[in-house]
Amino acid sequence: MSGFSPRVRAVLGPTNTGKTHLAIERLLGHSSGMIGFPLRLLARENYDRMVARKGAKNVALITGEEKILPPGAKWFSCTVEAMPLDRAVEFLGVDEIQLCADPDRGHVFTDRLLHARGLVETMFLGAETITRLLRRLVPEITIETRPRLSTLSYAGTTKLSRLPPRAAIVAFSAAEVYAIAETVRRRRGGCAVVMGRLSPRTRNAQVALYQDRQVDFLVATDAIGMGLNMDVDHVAFAGLAKFDGHRPRLLTAPEVAQIGGRAGRGMRDGSFGVTGACPPLAEELITAVEAHSFEPLEQLFWRNADLDFASVDALLASLMAPSGRIGLVRGADAADVLCLAALNADPQIRKAAKGRAATRLLWEVCQIPDFAKLASDVHVKLCATVFGHLRTGGALPEPWVRREIEALDKVEGEIDTLMQRLTDVRVWAYITARADWMRDASPWARLAREIEDRISDTLHLKLMARFVDKRAAHLTRLLEEQDSTELQAVVSTGGVVLVDGHEVGQVTGFQFHPDPATQGAEKKLVLRAARRALGQEMPRRILRAETAADDAFSLTDDRHVVWEGAKIARLKRSERLMKPAIEMLHSEFLDGLARERLRARLSAFVATEVERRLGPLLKIIADPPPDLRGVMHRLGEASGVMPPEPVAAAQRPDLKKRGVEAGRFALFMPAVLKPGSARLRALLWGVWHDRNPPPLPAAGLVSAPMPGNWGADFALEMGWLPAGPVMLRLDVAEKLVRELHYLLRKHPILLPPNIGSRLGLKPEQLAPVMHELGFRVMPAQILGDKKYGPAAPPMLGRRKQEPKATPEPPPPPVAVSEDNPFAALAALKRAQR
Repeated sequence: MSGFSPRVRAVLGPTNTGKTHLAIERLLGHSSGMIGFPLRLLARENYDRMVARKGAKNVALITGEEKILPPGAKWFSCTVEAMPLDRAVEFLGVDEIQLCADPDRGHVFTDRLLHARGLVETMFLGAETITRLLRRLVPEITIETRPRLSTLSYAGTTKLSRLPPRAAIVAFSAAEVYAIAETVRRRRGGCAVVMGRLSPRTRNAQVALYQDRQVDFLVATDAIGMGLNMDVDHVAFAGLAKFDGHRPRLLTAPEVAQIGGRAGRGMRDGSFGVTGACPPLAEELITAVEAHSFEPLEQLFWRNADLDFASVDALLASLMAPSGRIGLVRGADAADVLCLAALNADPQIRKAAKGRAATRLLWEVCQIPDFAKLASDVHVKLCATVFGHLRTGGALPEPWVRREIEALDKVEGEIDTLMQRLTDVRVWAYITARADWMRDASPWARLAREIEDRISDTLHLKLMARFVDKRAAHLTRLLEEQDSTELQAVVSTGGVVLVDGHEVGQVTGFQFHPDPATQGAEKKLVLRAARRALGQEMPRRILRAETAADDAFSLTDDRHVVWEGAKIARLKRSERLMKPAIEMLHSEFLDGLARERLRARLSAFVATEVERRLGPLLKIIADPPPDLRGVMHRLGEASGVMPPEPVAAAQRPDLKKRGVEAGRFALFMPAVLKPGSARLRALLWGVWHDRNPPPLPAAGLVSAPMPGNWGADFALEMGWLPAGPVMLRLDVAEKLVRELHYLLRKHPILLPPNIGSRLGLKPEQLAPVMHELGFRVMPAQILGDKKYGPAAPPMLGRRKQEPKATPEPPPPPVAVSEDNPFAALAALKRAQR
């Protein structure tokens, strides 16, 4: 190409100007080409785009950690650091050339600006702030500026809960990102997360989650500010300060514009603003970002590329050399220089790094990236070990490489643990990508990539599990995009309420219980959609309950009526013990007519249940003979068991005929002591006294310990007779006492041997129980009869009546007046005593 001067061109402008698209088109328009990107992620993204146009066999990917290099490759997508500048290509491009001003990586971009050229065309892409320095350092350059395709405007302060959909929230620490993402999950259904420490695979998966509209929000660090092209309409800053690797500092105006400029793609306008505790932006900053007008760069960072490998000291000295050109200054010491200085302090390393070849090898080893950016001893020791192996053996020993890589093949741990492991794997991906360091690098490079992919996939799933509720996100988006009348809401046969296929709650009885995880705007949507579904379901349920058989209902010990496993009504006290009132539980789905229809049905069920369990009692109190009317009325009020009353001998046959026993301890109806009847009577007692009844002894027991919360009156009413250390079932006690009195009608008798087993008593309980029943247990010898020896069983006799105490004179009457409201109660208690 004699006489031909290759064209050097710069295309400058803010975000969303189509610069990268133009460069790829120019690159693929030449017979060969190479472009350098600031991120591995962008190199991979554009590699895929180039493969789609030219085919995999013609396109190469070269990054520090990954190399795809077909033999006939003509077009190369690279990271800026990994560009193979010894390969001649027609087109050469560098993206984000303004990063020449980055203190840490700027020297690499500056080197490409000064020395990297295509045979036919060279193109630098970036921001207009570098214009003046481009003209000074590259006089032959042609500069073209491009306007932003859409408008970027300031939207002010917006609460996190009110951010519009398709918004990105930017924070500057992992802790802030996690906290904001948790809040977005609770209030808006979830978000994707993008941070610089994520692998490209994880980052792509998170971006796809957002791009596919599975979530409407993105929470990120400033990693989104470079090259991630997403459908973001609004960027909200949660802070304006970052740690740049050296110190905390405020964002510069170009950085705010770079990040905020992610909003609005193509011809769609975008907005930026602040949220959370972030203060409002200054007016001059807003004006600069909206107008894309910033102070020009005054200097670029440079590092000497003409290195002296005579010794490590000479290498360090050459790295520190000044540029000698206006506008080029040394930047911060990069990680490779710091690592070299640290290794140079090791006497063994200094001894091994003698000569140009050894020094060059040491420098190459120091360029192993410190992805954690901690400049830690761990990284320095790794570099020392790699150098030692290469210096002594010429290649890295495979057993050592295997141990180091396989130790990282774990997917357990939380998000931070996985991200740290990814960082370590990426270091080994870089090492194994150096084919000249290993005898056969390809299987180890493949293993490192496989482990990175596995950890990346697990990390993506962990991020989704922690920060995404797909159901909530889907429903929230529907709430914001359409009216809830368009939602498909159904109720399954099991009562599960489904809205657009998502389970949002459960209907039990006539009440809807939203999923407890449903909160905020989503809860409002769920309730609206669920009401729509239940508006059709509830009439069917009401009809089903109205026409259900009695066995579809049941009564609980806490005084409720249950239908289909759900409480639907409560029993309330009425004027009659055995006819409780029905109160339907509150339900927004039951109107007055429906409640009355259901109340009538449940009243009929309860009446039937009382008839079934207490029918004999209801029958005798409904039409008693005149001489028993008072007794029957009191017996009905006591639900079939009451304290004993004097009964004339002529009345006893009538009572017995009606199933009523006038015993020594109670007047009662044995039929109501059956387990089912006893449970219902306890329930009615609880309704009458407005409290849940105490549990009854298990069915089949004859005796039981006296519960601490039972009184003697309640025990008798429930059909149990207090008898010293235990209580006895009333009908069994009455029958036994009647039999014993018959046997004792003339004289004491030997204690029947089966009494203890009949009453279910322990031997030591028998005597005090018999005493409470009116008997006494005594040794046989007390009768003085010689035929009873020491081994004779005890005797049973009637207990002597205790002498009655001399009654005290009655107290003087208490005047009852409105000023003494307790007088009547005191008088009543004296009368009872």
